Amino acid sequence: MPDTLPLSIQLSWLIPLYGFSGMVLSLPWATGWIKRNGPRPAAYLNLLVTLLAVLHGSLVLRAVLALGPQHLDIAWFAAADLDLRIGFDLSLTNLAALELVTFMSLVGQVFALGYLDKEWSLARFYALVGFFEGAMAGVVLSSNLFMSYFLLEMLTLSTYLLVGFWYAQPLVVTAARDAFLTKRVGDVLLLMGVVTLSAWAGSLEFNDLYAWSAHQTLPALGATLLGLGLIAGPMGKCAQFPMHLWLDEAMEGPNPASILRNSVVVTCGAVVLLKVMPLLLISPVAIDVLLAVGTISALGGALVAISQVDLKRACSYSTTSYLGLVFVAIALQQPFIALLLLFSHALAKAVLFMSVGSVIATTNCQDLTELGGLGSRMPATTTGFLVGAAGLTGLLPLGCFWSFGLMVEGLSSRAPFFAAVVLLTNGLTALNFTRVYRQVFLGSPHPKTRRAPEVNWLMALPMVTVAVLVLVTPLVMIRIDRVPGIGAFSSVTALALVGSGLGGLLAGSLVPLDTFWSRSVRQPLRVLQDLLAFDFYTDRIYRATIVAFVAGLARITNGFDQLVVNGLVNRIADVSMASAESLKLGVSGRLQTYVFTVVAAIVLLVSSLAWLGS
Repeated sequence: MPDTLPLSIQLSWLIPLYGFSGMVLSLPWATGWIKRNGPRPAAYLNLLVTLLAVLHGSLVLRAVLALGPQHLDIAWFAAADLDLRIGFDLSLTNLAALELVTFMSLVGQVFALGYLDKEWSLARFYALVGFFEGAMAGVVLSSNLFMSYFLLEMLTLSTYLLVGFWYAQPLVVTAARDAFLTKRVGDVLLLMGVVTLSAWAGSLEFNDLYAWSAHQTLPALGATLLGLGLIAGPMGKCAQFPMHLWLDEAMEGPNPASILRNSVVVTCGAVVLLKVMPLLLISPVAIDVLLAVGTISALGGALVAISQVDLKRACSYSTTSYLGLVFVAIALQQPFIALLLLFSHALAKAVLFMSVGSVIATTNCQDLTELGGLGSRMPATTTGFLVGAAGLTGLLPLGCFWSFGLMVEGLSSRAPFFAAVVLLTNGLTALNFTRVYRQVFLGSPHPKTRRAPEVNWLMALPMVTVAVLVLVTPLVMIRIDRVPGIGAFSSVTALALVGSGLGGLLAGSLVPLDTFWSRSVRQPLRVLQDLLAFDFYTDRIYRATIVAFVAGLARITNGFDQLVVNGLVNRIADVSMASAESLKLGVSGRLQTYVFTVVAAIVLLVSSLAWLGS
């Protein structure tokens, strides 16, 4: 590491450790060693170290803007011919993602102070969030595929612990287990790809892998399996079909964790996919699979969202939908558009989930059929929801308007089908958010919303702050070439994008919201409603196929173990017992006879072995 580099860059390896240190600092309160002061000191310590991470990251970003991208290589273990090193890529993309991760962690922790004000295990929550933050910061900075995989495993573990935070509830335990196992499927396949690359390329540094893949010709089967393994891990982290069900079940966890999970955790998974994007060029099949997965997730997630009656699930399925569009952009080798979409989505989805959390905290309800009339009672929350929803659609010239516009403009000539997918996804998203807004914030108050007050300042401050950032996103993007600005995309593209959003807005304004109509009496419409509400029966299909196959295989192996293995052992034991019963009748009681018998048996055995050896 050159000594001439600024100290902020030389110490940038500390940034992931800030989150992990927050976890360690919270342990005395999380474990109950310190009880007198309550759990709030743990929260304050985590806020402090996260603020340090934000400030340190901004200093590094400023230095890199002046000096250009930097690479840090740190030796941490060397023995014989084993030399293990940790690498950090300090590029503008990685540092922008880092600032997004640490800042969203900061505002999420402030929001949690108000949301979990009465929670007895507040210190444990902040310890888990610190673990969460450290893993995410490491993922976006890592220059090594193995280290990225290792940190993704830590994200899987932290997701399991945060989803299962209220572990006394059976449904929460089931959701945490399913989220963990679903992600493990992708992680195991990614590990296979990592091991294969380690053997074939001889290095797991991304720069070395890029150079290797550019001059390497692999067998078709090997290239296909390698490409599928590399995309499997990000598919699980980004809740993409067919590994998307965990994000829906993860909504059983605390809402502050859902803010991070739907904004920056999925972004980390997409960042890893962006890093391996050049390697996917060796496998056309993997590219096709990525396109199919992204398209199905984008349209399927948007369709399922419009039929949900749970407030958090109605918003979480749009995460799967938007990350599907990111996958399409990556598959079509459009990393610039993918990054813009990730940045715009993360900010807008964060303020949207803060608004959702405010509604839940105030009303203690997340059933859309029991909510209504909150617009006049919760103005800050209503504004946050409107800004977040507008930032996710093409209705207003906010972040996603420009991201979608550039994507449609780039795809309209070379891949018009995927341009249509973007427009349709935008329209369905606008329909869903309009429906939710009407149900929650308009109409007459319900019993659970009649006396609902606005949330406390600890929840309102981060929500308003992020809402302002969503509004000024175009001002940030205008510093980037062509975004937004005159000639960024054609007027036809702009009209198509605005038209799709207005179409969704109109449909969402006209769809009936009568609670008694929530399930139609007409058979065809009721079948369609159930199909979407139950996520195309994906979980039932899994239970009837994969789960049934694994359970049947387990029953077969258990039967083999019981009947064959245990049966054989039991029969040998029975023979031994029968022999012992017969021999005990011939016992003479003379010790010398037993010794002579043993010695004779040993001599006979040694003589037999010597004869066989000769």
